[in-house]
Amino acid sequence: MKHTASTVITSAFVLGTLSLVSQAETIVKLGFGSPLTGPQAHYGKDNLNGVQLAVEELNVKGLTIAGQKVKFQIVSEDDQADPRAGTQVAQKLVDQKVNAVLGHFNSGVTIPASKLYSEAGIPELAVATNPQYLKQGFKSAFRLVGNDALLGKVLGEYAVKTLKAKNIVVVDDRTAYGQGLADEFEKAVKTNGGTVSRREFTTDKSTDFTSILTSLKANKPEVLFYGGADAQGAPMVKQMQSLGISAKIMGGDMLNTDQFIELAGGKAAEGHFSAVSGAPIDRQPGGPAFEKKYKQRYKQDVVLFAPQFYDAAYLVAEAMKKANSVEPAKYLPALQKINYAGVTGQFQFDNNGEPKNAPVTIYQVKNGKWTVVAVK
Repeated sequence: MKHTASTVITSAFVLGTLSLVSQAETIVKLGFGSPLTGPQAHYGKDNLNGVQLAVEELNVKGLTIAGQKVKFQIVSEDDQADPRAGTQVAQKLVDQKVNAVLGHFNSGVTIPASKLYSEAGIPELAVATNPQYLKQGFKSAFRLVGNDALLGKVLGEYAVKTLKAKNIVVVDDRTAYGQGLADEFEKAVKTNGGTVSRREFTTDKSTDFTSILTSLKANKPEVLFYGGADAQGAPMVKQMQSLGISAKIMGGDMLNTDQFIELAGGKAAEGHFSAVSGAPIDRQPGGPAFEKKYKQRYKQDVVLFAPQFYDAAYLVAEAMKKANSVEPAKYLPALQKINYAGVTGQFQFDNNGEPKNAPVTIYQVKNGKWTVVAVK
């Protein structure tokens, strides 16, 4: 058969076009929001590391959805742990038409930001623990860990029933996270027959608690519950030691970091307690393997919620696969009905977006390390 030059050129054009079509990729934008600067940056960077690790793996695997290869991209924003900055970040992510949002970290940021995501129909997976986050009723919102009602219940019961504390005082930093957790702790103390003799508050920017602690010293507390982060909790325990206050501090997941121990100067951190939503990493189904590759990739230890953020990226990918679509409106129903075995555990959500399986781990600083003392 004789081919003309035009036939050859046309054939080459068609083949080239088919090749380009076959190589076409669907870009999936995963919006991310957490504090990446300031005193809470170590939490946010840890969260981002978890997402990055998942995205790198997903892109190597090369998912195909709706007949096209999918490439995941992270659209990362620094919300500064500030509600005002958080809503600005949320609007930026909405304007960039992200396919999902992984974050935020702080309840005070997550609660107002979630309204914007809901209005845009974008699924959001957060570790914010204040119950109000999901009480808003947004069907696009999901929580990756247990909420403050659960954490507060476990901590309050432990303080009264296990530590046998008769004199308990409470201090919070007035954030949605700190105040919310402190409220739930106080409620649980009373439910278990205990008494909170004093309730004080500070801010999430304060590092000098001398005045408050001097006043509380007269109460001779056995337990001081602090609702807030490690950047304030650590100087608080140092100042307690200087003032001769022997009470044990109890707090939530934001105290459970190596930085708390380091900032407290080691010795002052000994004996204090924290509670974290989820099982210890070495007891999570994929925890040890995740921890190993995290250390290999980032040359550091997991700070707190990197495994949950890693799971969040995979949860979105799994829902998209089940729905055979990357469009939020189409894969959202699949996410609501998900049953997925993640690194941190089996993920299923109730009708409100709460996780159905949410253990709580209580830790105590022993010999310079956070050590598991109970899993509830």
